[in-house]
Amino acid sequence: MNTLANFLPQHLQQHNLPAELGNVLETVTAACCAINNKVRLGALAGVLGMAGTGNVQGEDQKKLDVIANDILIEALKNNPNVGGLASEEEDSFVACHENGGYLVLFDPLDGSSNIDVNISVGTIFSILAKPEGTLTTESFLQKGRNQVAAGYVLYGPQTQLVLTLKHGVLVFTLNEQGEFIETQSQPKIAAATQEFAVNMSNQRHWQPPMQQYIAELLAGKEGVRGKNYNMRWVASMVAEIHRILMRGGVFMYPQDKRDPSKPGKLRLMYEANPMSLILEQADGAASNARQAMLDIQPEGLHQRVAVFMGSSEEVAYINSLHQNA
Repeated sequence: MNTLANFLPQHLQQHNLPAELGNVLETVTAACCAINNKVRLGALAGVLGMAGTGNVQGEDQKKLDVIANDILIEALKNNPNVGGLASEEEDSFVACHENGGYLVLFDPLDGSSNIDVNISVGTIFSILAKPEGTLTTESFLQKGRNQVAAGYVLYGPQTQLVLTLKHGVLVFTLNEQGEFIETQSQPKIAAATQEFAVNMSNQRHWQPPMQQYIAELLAGKEGVRGKNYNMRWVASMVAEIHRILMRGGVFMYPQDKRDPSKPGKLRLMYEANPMSLILEQADGAASNARQAMLDIQPEGLHQRVAVFMGSSEEVAYINSLHQNA
């Protein structure tokens, strides 16, 4: 069975990718193993509950949010190949090594509202090449297509790493010895689906195209879509996207009318871009209903965005409803 330690140098050499990129990925995955140990012990390690602090978005932080963030920052700051990092939990970027060639952006613990009830959470990460010159916020504001690697670690019944270096998607499972073992190669998302994931409690706040789309899905076989749909909602993006990667579906977090100044809830740089790269590499699609997610020019580190991603036929249909509205 192929371990991540064996896979990375082979993959890098095969695709003429720098060894330094592999080194950064090793640091990220090692940090995720440390986070996994904290998540796994939960109450036994005294890491559940609220931290009593808030992040830059004004959201209350769980203890594990803070712990996971600290683990990743410490690990990445000790890697000479990391020029800088940005976290969903930090006000601004953190400069690391002047000669480091890579920037790492991450959501240290996605789905943290699920921590205390023992439902799957995860870490999402994105890696960019560092532009030449002095490190500034603008150094990070690159389109999603510029990512050189992206992935997530799902802390669930099995701890799994899903990774892309833009040559397909690989899935690794953590064994008892703390090694990631390759368990699936090149998963593909079917273009058609009968499953959707959305927080239906927000329905009354959605814009008309989204209202129409969901009404059509709920009409089932007798409606214009001509088939019955099932709904799933875990409230953890990592878990939702992993399910879609494994069996298809569409995940949605649309803009709503409660705060017109916010185009969405999820973060472009830490969540939407890395997940979009993974799904596109698996024949899926991702957009904000107006343009492909990976083509959006970022304007800020904590920029929010509407999210529609998964099976390509559904994403294309959602796009058409919004563009014709």
